[in-house]
Amino acid sequence: MLALYYYPGNASLLPHMMLREIGVPFELRLVDRNNNAQKSAEYLKLNPNGRIPVLVDEDLVLFETTAIALYLADKFPQAGLAPAIGTKERAEFYKWMVHLTNTPQAEYRAWFYPHEHVSEDSAAPAVKEAARERLERMFDVISEQLGNKTWLVGDRFSAADLFLFMLIRWGRGMPRPPRAIPNLNALAERVAARPAVQAVFEKEGLKAPLF
Repeated sequence: MLALYYYPGNASLLPHMMLREIGVPFELRLVDRNNNAQKSAEYLKLNPNGRIPVLVDEDLVLFETTAIALYLADKFPQAGLAPAIGTKERAEFYKWMVHLTNTPQAEYRAWFYPHEHVSEDSAAPAVKEAARERLERMFDVISEQLGNKTWLVGDRFSAADLFLFMLIRWGRGMPRPPRAIPNLNALAERVAARPAVQAVFEKEGLKAPLF
């Protein structure tokens, strides 16, 4: 059986939502970040970077959120969480998955943990402010690319929409949260209304505001 190492609301949210959408049996294994369990010797054997999530599938141990997402999309093509391989839509899907992980997801690190990017604590507020400005520009670009479409890739729901939803959620405490952009808010509402996503909220104990 598949096993997902997770922490509520963490980057594990994406593969958790995907697993619920796919509908296969899986085991959730909580990594207690409150007690730094992600840095324990046992967990570091799974992910030497000490970050969440990790997916275990028999003898496969996989870390990196996007790698896990792509693996699940390929392993369970019947779920329709990615367009068919070799199509232009699949290329667009790859573009969005890579962009979301390399750009806003990576930038959030500076927003949430600015002290990691400085040698003097006094510089942390400036790092956080600069990250805010960059994130706002990034979400403006995503909004422009989405336009009036229902979903990011073609006319069908995919794991890329789940990914974007997670990133919109992460920004809910920003001075100008991503949900303030009308078409991003509308996409987030569509994703949040899905039964599989609602099941994830309940299981992880995520409370309003969800995004």
